[in-house]
Amino acid sequence: MTTRTFVTAAGQVQLSGEGYAPQGLVESNSPAALEIFARAAQVAMLCNDSHLNQRDGQWVMRGDPTEGALYVLARKAGLTEAFRQQCPRRDELPFAAERLYMATLNEVAGQPMLMVKGAPERLLALCDQQQSGDGAEPLNSDYWQQQLERLAGEGMRVLGLACKVMPSMDRPIGHPDLEQGLVFLGLTGTTDPPRQEAVTAVAQCQQAGIRVKMITGDNPRTASVIAAQLGLRGQRVITGQELSALDDGQLDQVLAEVDVFARTSPADKLRLVERLQAGGQVVAMTGDGVNDAPALQRADIGVAMGGKGTDAARDASAMVLTDDNFATIAAAVREGRTVYDNIVKALLFLLPTGLIEASVLLVAVVLGTPLPITPVQILWVNMITAVTLALALGFEHGEPDLMRRPPRPPSQGLVSPLLLGRLLWVGALGTALVFWQFSRFAETDLDLARNMAVLTLVWIEITYLFACRRLLAPAWSDLSLTRLLPTLMAVLAVLLLQWLFFVVPFMQTLFASRPLSPAFWGQAAAVALLLLLAVEMEKWLIRRLRSRRHQRRASGSPSP
Repeated sequence: MTTRTFVTAAGQVQLSGEGYAPQGLVESNSPAALEIFARAAQVAMLCNDSHLNQRDGQWVMRGDPTEGALYVLARKAGLTEAFRQQCPRRDELPFAAERLYMATLNEVAGQPMLMVKGAPERLLALCDQQQSGDGAEPLNSDYWQQQLERLAGEGMRVLGLACKVMPSMDRPIGHPDLEQGLVFLGLTGTTDPPRQEAVTAVAQCQQAGIRVKMITGDNPRTASVIAAQLGLRGQRVITGQELSALDDGQLDQVLAEVDVFARTSPADKLRLVERLQAGGQVVAMTGDGVNDAPALQRADIGVAMGGKGTDAARDASAMVLTDDNFATIAAAVREGRTVYDNIVKALLFLLPTGLIEASVLLVAVVLGTPLPITPVQILWVNMITAVTLALALGFEHGEPDLMRRPPRPPSQGLVSPLLLGRLLWVGALGTALVFWQFSRFAETDLDLARNMAVLTLVWIEITYLFACRRLLAPAWSDLSLTRLLPTLMAVLAVLLLQWLFFVVPFMQTLFASRPLSPAFWGQAAAVALLLLLAVEMEKWLIRRLRSRRHQRRASGSPSP
């Protein structure tokens, strides 16, 4: 945040420089404006709790970013930390959301001064005078309102500065002290442009079906401009005062239509979260201040800022962003969806292949035929090959459409119609293929038949693994080496283990196995490819049905 301009009754002052570095020029065509600015800089320095330090060649701000921008303004005006110590603070009225200002009592050159900063509309309502080059004069409300609208229309965060000479330092200050004699000095215009990664992250969230709402204490006009820069619907802005006049039913309707809320109080933020939850929404709330703590705690997911956030905000939250970057939230959503997808993919792999293993034994018992695979061979397949292959799915990257899907309903479990359908389809087809391979050799050589059944089952799991890499997209839709590497490593490991299964003497004794020629390996692989083709055909049918359903919805036709 960088303060770019200061508007006085005598003209405008421009400030150069970037960020928190206290270097920059202070320029104006009006000497009177520069004189007023010098006085306002004292308010910016003294009615302020932030501190600026240089660390490793970088200027680091400790405190609220808005106060930090004002502190840098004062430093550019020539004031130093020594000036703050020469003007000790005797009393203060901390910022409160319901009053929208902060006031301190300082001793400046032996004179008690009341220093005030806050929301412009709040301070203008308290002031009846303004500072000019010739001293205090009656407040020109229309002028200040025009200037406020202009600065806010440029997307600047606007604060007002005011001061008052106090009769003595003998008593603490109170809110009534601000109700008379307060002199308005001017308006600060501070730029706080959204970072490009935040704009991109908001767009990603909206594509993913996540509705982003902005709740701010800024001026409504400023909020509208910043919302437009972020890609939010900022045409209509609801203020905290307007919120208070709405009942719950009216607020629910507003929440469906409005994305930007300005000049809000902690109670407003909490109420917004509660009404969204009452409508069945899952709410993530971000915040960094003490005033955000109630809403952060009430939200389903409270996300506090780890850098500039207060201890109260961090304690009230479920998560803390160490980099204070909204883009991290979008990245976390993508990562979370990837992890969930990989869990589903692992289940899509393990359950059908497990069903094949169990069904092969069960069907043989029911039909009264010899077991196509012995229990110890099943144990090998289940504990060694299946687990090794399933591990590769845990390293899968997110699918291309991951951030274009709508959020899944909270009530939706892992066992979906897709999983149930795949379980029955793959389980039945895989069992049939293993039995067919076994039956081809069973009458002439039972041990060979069982070895072929085991090899076919392993090849089925290998080929089916490639189908499971994508939930509905074709298995060949993403064949880049970097993304395929975990799968290829798992497949090579399983093929090596399976070769050892057939050729190592003690394994031959344990599993009744024997070496098989390359022709047998190729034959088993060809049979397993039939299952891969069948699963890909199932995916194609599901994609086609969903596409037709989407077209019907888009055209307004009823779905069958």
